[in-house]
Amino acid sequence: MSDDLVLGWEEWVGLPGLGLPAIKAKVDTGARTSALHAVAVEPFGTDTNPQVRFIMHPDPSDLSIEVVCSAKVIDRRMITSSNGVAEFRFVVRSIISIGGETWPVDISLTNRETMGYRMLLGRSALKDGISVSPALSFQQPILSFDIYRKRQRKGDKPKRPLRIGILTQQPDNYSNRRMIEAAEARGHVIERITTTRCFMAISNRKPEVHYDGKVLPRYDAIIPRIGSRLTFYGMAIVRQFENMGVYCLNSASAIGNSRDKLLAHQVLLQHKIDMPNTAFASSSRDTKGIIDLVGGAPVVVKLLESTQGKGVVLAETHKTAMALVDAFRGLDAHFLVQEFIKEADGTDIRALVVDGKVVGSVKRTAQAGEFRSNIHQGGTGSVVRLTAAERLTAVRAARALHLNVAGVDILKSESGPKVLEVNSSPGLEGIETVTGEDIAGTIIECIENNVRTIFRVEVPKRTDSRKVSHG
Repeated sequence: MSDDLVLGWEEWVGLPGLGLPAIKAKVDTGARTSALHAVAVEPFGTDTNPQVRFIMHPDPSDLSIEVVCSAKVIDRRMITSSNGVAEFRFVVRSIISIGGETWPVDISLTNRETMGYRMLLGRSALKDGISVSPALSFQQPILSFDIYRKRQRKGDKPKRPLRIGILTQQPDNYSNRRMIEAAEARGHVIERITTTRCFMAISNRKPEVHYDGKVLPRYDAIIPRIGSRLTFYGMAIVRQFENMGVYCLNSASAIGNSRDKLLAHQVLLQHKIDMPNTAFASSSRDTKGIIDLVGGAPVVVKLLESTQGKGVVLAETHKTAMALVDAFRGLDAHFLVQEFIKEADGTDIRALVVDGKVVGSVKRTAQAGEFRSNIHQGGTGSVVRLTAAERLTAVRAARALHLNVAGVDILKSESGPKVLEVNSSPGLEGIETVTGEDIAGTIIECIENNVRTIFRVEVPKRTDSRKVSHG
């Protein structure tokens, strides 16, 4: 640090680690500890990784701008303010930026709504080489609150510790373990939420998700990992989190788009994305008709609710196909009939799309005597290099269904790549094992890039005449 940094009694400062690029601070050598305005202060994390999240209104004259901040807690101590009031405060550490110089400072969090400055810079933050001229002000470059408005328009996302919930019935399976590891490695706190232990308070005043009798906190993000049997209820829980303003990695509507296979195929059709010829009918009188529509046997009969290759059957002859369709109808099951792509020869490609990019792909080969190549059905995986057409098809399919994370299954055919299925909750074990890629880390990075930090909210005009202190 240079030895000629002169501060006036008020200065513009930045706290980049908290996502606060511009704050007007009062420099007070009479105060030992620095203080920052914070409301809605909420501790989270564990004893070994304590965190705190809070809301900051950097511009005292425009409360519609609020920044969600979070940081690691380094202490909680009793601090007495200038008016003699003592309170326990969370203390965090952040890099401060003044006049091009940066250094770490410890900052206590407190409500400074009635103060004229959102930050008080105490003497413990003034390192060697800094001098204060109490008769002067703004000796360092002038900043502006406009930077928050510009950042909001640009969608800039300062990195901060996030509180993430993973919604699942199987918190200890490979995919969930990997995402938990990846999140914690990047400094975030991730909490397991069992889907069926949630219930909802649907209210205009304050929508809530309850868990084991307690109201869940507001998470920065939710990762939905919902099994097919819980699609309806799981989507309702995700939708409730969305109503609370929580970023959900895949939205409830996007999950619904992919889980309803008939709807998914119709959406892909609307976007002119190639897929095997597919037929669907309600009446048993149309059995022969729907088989003929896809070119006749052999055909694949697929339950609408099928996942991981379950509920998918190959009918190699017309007679078998007729019997299979009639049997499914007798069970009141909804299903699709699809053409069998013979040239695929028991293989398909799983392309994993995250945030509009293919981040990993694997060729899956069915075991002997089996046409389903799913890893869960005994298929094996190997490294594959996608063609430009296959890569574009995977990205377009995920985008059409509005999925931020998707496993897109593609068949190679004589006429080009065809989308077989799009999975909103793809497994990571097979693709990470084969490719060696850190897919879980990429998914967490997607969350970091999409969680909102700067909000504009409608704030009613003040009607009271509260006195504002210049402390």
